[in-house]
Amino acid sequence: MSVLRRGREWEISESEESDAEQKFGLNRDERSKSLTASQANSNYAETQSPARKRRTKEEIEAERQRIKARKEARERQRAVKAQEKEERKQEQQRRREAAERVNHLRPENYIKLLTVCIEPALLQLSGSDLLLDSLTALECRFSIQSQQIAHSITWTSDFAQEEEGWTSVEEDQIVLVLTLNDFLDIVISVKKMLDNQAEKKWTVPHPLLECLNQNPMKVVTMLVMDDEEDHRTKAHGGHFPEQMLRSKLVMENLDAEEVVVYLQLYQNISVVFLDSWQDVTDHVGTITKALSKRPFKLLTEQSELPFCVDGAWAAGVRVERDGSGLGQVWSRQIQQLNRISPAIASAVAASFPSPQTLLQTYQNLGSEVERKGMLTGLLVKTEGRERRIGAEISARLYRCFTAQNPQLVLD
Repeated sequence: MSVLRRGREWEISESEESDAEQKFGLNRDERSKSLTASQANSNYAETQSPARKRRTKEEIEAERQRIKARKEARERQRAVKAQEKEERKQEQQRRREAAERVNHLRPENYIKLLTVCIEPALLQLSGSDLLLDSLTALECRFSIQSQQIAHSITWTSDFAQEEEGWTSVEEDQIVLVLTLNDFLDIVISVKKMLDNQAEKKWTVPHPLLECLNQNPMKVVTMLVMDDEEDHRTKAHGGHFPEQMLRSKLVMENLDAEEVVVYLQLYQNISVVFLDSWQDVTDHVGTITKALSKRPFKLLTEQSELPFCVDGAWAAGVRVERDGSGLGQVWSRQIQQLNRISPAIASAVAASFPSPQTLLQTYQNLGSEVERKGMLTGLLVKTEGRERRIGAEISARLYRCFTAQNPQLVLD
């Protein structure tokens, strides 16, 4: 009985132990699962909320510096854009002012800026009203004011200065309207001065010449007109020969031609003999028109020639000994023709590498019509687009390279 009881107890204890182990094993698995889940939740919480991590002072300072650098970069960018905008505005203003200045320099506009200054004594001569009527017809301003030289006509022009506004500038032309008697007084004085210089004697020059010597840069013209109704003068067409001057001066040994040459060579004074106030008026109008054309002419002479190739065209294209550079020379030669763009010149030079090749191709064609239209189908590429040269340019190039007449007008 005791053996059976002990065996049961052992069976019971083993079964209880197995049940306990099973329970313990289940609890251990659940515990491991709960630990794994808690670790996963903690890792997820750490990845989802990094801001909760406390940053160091170095990280905060670095972040502040990055923000400051981005702000400064934006400010610099805005400043650069504002500066570029201001420069574009100033450039547009300069171009507008330059265009206005060029427009003022055109002859039809510049003549309105000229003022003809007339000495009051000239208006006392009969026929002087023709001068005022002629200047009014030219749409040119005139003023009557006393001047340093009697019986003189001068010109002033208005210029637009950047700071001072409109300023008046005196031109270098002076016209003296003299009667025959006044001119003969000058002739006598100059002749006496020349004779005294030959004898090494000192003499007082004529007051008019002394006044003109103070302005050596002036271009002086003496318009000599006889105020008397002399039929002999009109018979000679307004020119006074030496015999007439001698008769006026009652001097047989006066060489008037010598005096005129002296005034022109040594005093820069031209002497013109006129018949009437109409001739004087025409001469003054001619000088006024010439002065109105001079500024624009000087401006066009200073600028580059329109038919030259842009860039360092003065030095040309360098051609090496191996022949490199001849293609560029050939292309630029084509480009010098009127209304031939660089793209067209490049297309022709690419298809026909030399002038000889182009001429030989022309000679191989049978008819004149085929030669004129030979280049019509060449493609020209400009800014990603393609077009053909066309019949008009093709015919013009053919005439240029095959014509025998040097005076032929291509356009």
